[in-house]
Amino acid sequence: MTDLTLLCGQVLTFSGDPFVTSWQDAVHVDSAGGVLIRGGLIEAVGDASDLRKAHPSAKIVEYGDKLILPGFVDAHVHYPQTGIIASWGKRLIDWLNTYTFPEEMLFGDPAYAADVAGRYLDLTLANGTTTVCSYATIHPTSVDAIFEAAALRGQRVVAGKTCMDRNAPDGLRDTAQSAYDDSKALLEKWHGKGRAQYAITPRFSPTSTVEQLEALGALWAEHPEALMQTHLSEQVDEIAWVKDIYPNARDYLDTYEMHGLLGKRGVYGHSIHMEPREMDRLAEVGGAVVHCPTSNTFIGSGLFDLAAMKARTIPVGLATDTGGGSSFSMLRTMAAAYEVAQLRGVAVHASQLLWLATAGSAHSLHLQDHIGSLKAGNDADICVLDLASTPAIAYRTSRATDIWEAVFPTIMMGDDRAIADVWVNGIQVAPAT
Repeated sequence: MTDLTLLCGQVLTFSGDPFVTSWQDAVHVDSAGGVLIRGGLIEAVGDASDLRKAHPSAKIVEYGDKLILPGFVDAHVHYPQTGIIASWGKRLIDWLNTYTFPEEMLFGDPAYAADVAGRYLDLTLANGTTTVCSYATIHPTSVDAIFEAAALRGQRVVAGKTCMDRNAPDGLRDTAQSAYDDSKALLEKWHGKGRAQYAITPRFSPTSTVEQLEALGALWAEHPEALMQTHLSEQVDEIAWVKDIYPNARDYLDTYEMHGLLGKRGVYGHSIHMEPREMDRLAEVGGAVVHCPTSNTFIGSGLFDLAAMKARTIPVGLATDTGGGSSFSMLRTMAAAYEVAQLRGVAVHASQLLWLATAGSAHSLHLQDHIGSLKAGNDADICVLDLASTPAIAYRTSRATDIWEAVFPTIMMGDDRAIADVWVNGIQVAPAT
C-alpha cells in the first residue's frame, strides 16, 4: 500500500507577505495544482499532472475546482469559554465577571475540562481550523485536558495555564509562586511533546500583581523557547484601569515590559487602542499582535488598526477569540476583519485575509516552519474549501471573472458548509463531499 497521497485541485500558495509586497506577487492559485503528502508532511507542491507522472503509485484525491489551502490557524482563543459563546450584552469587565469567571471555575474538574476540550476541538476541525493558541484556566487540569484532546486528534495546539492572583473571584486566583510552579511544571510536561507547545499565560495586567508578573517574566527568561501570551489594550476603560493600577508605567505595554514580559515570542491579543510608542516598541522587539474582530465588535471594544500594524511590520495573527468572539469559524472571522478594515477606510483583499488566517497567524506563533503554508517540509495540515457551498454563494461564484472574485463570497458568506475536507498531520479527518 502506497504511503503517498496526492491532493488535486486549485492550490493556494504563498511566496511572501501580501501586506509587504503586492498580493499579486505574494499569493498564487494553481488551478490544476497538486499537494503530495507522505506521512504527516507535505512532500511536494506543484502541477498535478507532473506530480502524477513522478509518483504513479500515489493515492489520488480529486477536489476539482475546490480550493486547497493551509489549515486555518486561530491565534487567540479561550477554549474554556466554549459553553458561554454568544452571551448577551456586556462590556469586557462585566462580561468576565458575569459569564467567564463562573464558567472557568468548573475546570478544576478533569472530566468537565476534558469534555469541553474535546467539544471545542471538534468544532474547530468542522470549521477547517487545524491549529489553535488557547488560554486555559488557572487549573493545571484544564491545560492537561486541551493537550490530551489535541493529541487524540493529531492537532497542533499552543496553550497555557491562565494566571491570576488579584481582581478575580475566590476559586480563580492562584499566587505568584503557584503560578510560577504550575506553569513551569506544565511547560516541562508538555512543551515539544508531540505537537504540543506551551505558552506562559498571564491573563492581563489587571489580574496579576507585580510579584506574579515578575515571576512569570522570570520563567520566560528561563524558557525563552516558549511563547508568552496575554491581552493588551482591548477597551478604553480597561486601559484607564491599568493606568490606575500601574501609575509608574508609561503605557499598557510597559506594564509587561517592566516585568520581563515583552519579547519577540510574545503574543498580545486585541491591541486595539495602541499608543504610537507601544506600536514602535512592539516593532522593535518583534512581538506579535492578534486581531480578534468578531470579539472586538461583539463586546464593543473598538476597531483594530491593521494598516498601522502592518506599516510597522508588526507580525499580525487572526483569531476567533472564542468565546468573546461570536463564532468558531475563521471564515466568519475573515469577513469581520474585512468589515472592520472598511470602517477604517482600508479594503483588505481576499488573498490578504487568507494569509492572515493561515501564514500570518503561523508567523505570529513562530510556527511558520511547520504550518500556515503549503510547502515541502511543512506539516500536512490542510483545509479544502467548496467555493459553491450554498445556493447564494454558488450563484455569486458563477458570475466570477477570476479566482479571487470566486473566493471572496465564501469568505464573506461561508460557514462550516464550505469546509469540504480537512487533513491534520497527513490524516483525513473530514470526509470529502
